[in-house]
Amino acid sequence: MTESKSNEPEDYQHVARDVTGMPRDQSAGSYNAPHHHVRGQLLYAVSGLMKVKTEHGLWLVPPNKALWIPPGIVHDQLMMTSVKMRTIYVASEKSEVMGSTCRLLEVSALLRELIVAFILEPIEYDLAGKGMLLAELILLQMAEAATVPLAIPWPSDRRLLVVCSAILAHPDQPRTIEYWADEVGASSRTLIRLFVKETKLTFRQWVQQVHLAEALDRLERGEALANVASSLGYASPSAFTALFKKIMGESPRDYMARK
Repeated sequence: MTESKSNEPEDYQHVARDVTGMPRDQSAGSYNAPHHHVRGQLLYAVSGLMKVKTEHGLWLVPPNKALWIPPGIVHDQLMMTSVKMRTIYVASEKSEVMGSTCRLLEVSALLRELIVAFILEPIEYDLAGKGMLLAELILLQMAEAATVPLAIPWPSDRRLLVVCSAILAHPDQPRTIEYWADEVGASSRTLIRLFVKETKLTFRQWVQQVHLAEALDRLERGEALANVASSLGYASPSAFTALFKKIMGESPRDYMARK
């Protein structure tokens, strides 16, 4: 049973198994300070919403998605709601197929059930038994999982850091690129160029990612779609729904219905 398993990540890093699974439940507002693991990590929660940040980006991880974090990547975690976390750790040599950058992945119904079943297995499960079969299937499903284009790339330029931090803190306060240029003492042309150079997104695309992340948080907390769309500056719920569906592949209502 998961109750008898350790919820300390370090207990899973050096076991003689390529894949291990850790259960951990955390309350809303809990914060895991910046850390890293020697293993790759599939950060998943069967319920709840997490915010994860590295020096290169920020992700919100809802229940039907999981974040792949390669070995050695420093990251923190903030629980936006109560979270039932079910983490999969993968030995570094087996992690290579997943790539060397963080990616938000779709979690299929099959992958979800495999993770839930695998978590019930002992840390050092029988190599000739059910645990090993589940581990192999999880690796196959992870390798085939689609990447979700939902991320907030984080810049290093000091001017962009000021702009991005302010937008992230108040996503419901629409500001133009010209406004931010005045705030940081740069030309709007310079900021436009810097956004593309440092985040690989235009200013508008970057703000859209922030809006989508904010919307996921608010929808998870039960806020009405119309209120979310209006507070983020969209002319109508349908206008926001179009953006949501373009990036997430489904409408907000369909997304919430699948939770």
